[in-house]
Amino acid sequence: MALLDYIKNQSIDTAAASSVITLAEGGTAELYLNPNDMSVEVSEQQSRSLIILHQTDDAVSLSVDVAPFANIRIVEVLLGKGCVDCMVRQQAGSRCEIYTILLGDAMADYTIDLNGKEASNMLRGAFVAGGDERQRMGVRVNHFSSDCQSDSLIKGVAGGKALGEFNGMVYVAQDAQRTDARQTSRNIEIGREAHIVTKPQLEIYADDVKCSHGATVGQLDSEAVLYMRQRGLSEAQAKRLQIEGFLKDVVMSLGELGEVLAEELTAKLETL
Repeated sequence: MALLDYIKNQSIDTAAASSVITLAEGGTAELYLNPNDMSVEVSEQQSRSLIILHQTDDAVSLSVDVAPFANIRIVEVLLGKGCVDCMVRQQAGSRCEIYTILLGDAMADYTIDLNGKEASNMLRGAFVAGGDERQRMGVRVNHFSSDCQSDSLIKGVAGGKALGEFNGMVYVAQDAQRTDARQTSRNIEIGREAHIVTKPQLEIYADDVKCSHGATVGQLDSEAVLYMRQRGLSEAQAKRLQIEGFLKDVVMSLGELGEVLAEELTAKLETL
């Protein structure tokens, strides 16, 4: 697998998961392969990175506590039929970036609590479902404090008889003034039997906010496919390039790792 080959060639620590992991000093990323339930604590003013790969069919829970003014990046890839339930709690001035890729018959649910002023969260997710697969991604962001930001973008592709599902919620408490929150779901169905259900929602109790949510489910752009075919590409090549471009921006900010993840997405697309 290209992703495992990439990891073997990088300076990434392969860590054994324990019940509680404290991330203090240290700049390298840590890899957790098929972890059991994990509790992660990021120390104040530290900046760390985790890569978590799930190849099994197990149900796993992940708890992440981000101290004031700490930063964490989590890259999570589900290759099997597993289920991940992730809880993130952020304190004042902290930042958390989450990148989630679903390639197996998997489910991933994220609950993010912004508990301190000026905390920010960015989540980027992609799922590719084929055959008879069922994939689900859920994202709930709770704005409990003022001046916080959240931005969630989830993209899905389903082919064959697959079913994809996204459930989203942005909750803004009464005291969470000056919240800036966005949640977007974009999806492509390939063929008549594939189906994607998307349900982004807002629940707002503050009056000084900037909040938006949106969702689309559609087919490939036939005009774009025709344009590429007129320039020598086959129909299959044109469709693949369009879908690759649709998904790639989910991981493009990850640099070389993002390119590797884009290759994994492309490999799954070729099986649809």
